[in-house]
Amino acid sequence: MSEIDPTDIIHINARILVLETEHRDLDRVIRHLVATGYEDELGLKRMKKRKLALKDEIMRLKMALMPDIPA
Repeated sequence: MSEIDPTDIIHINARILVLETEHRDLDRVIRHLVATGYEDELGLKRMKKRKLALKDEIMRLKMALMPDIPA
């Protein structure tokens, strides 16, 4: 497999930072809503699902930056 272009690495790292910030912010919101007795269970489930999707995307991008290891 070919190496990733240095410009792509910069863009991927920037995207990771944006996603990590969104993930962290969403985590804070969820914890606050749960602590204050937020009753919209569907809304909480949607937020948790979004948080998980963010985590998955972060991991996918981080894996894309790792070099392939020959078997």
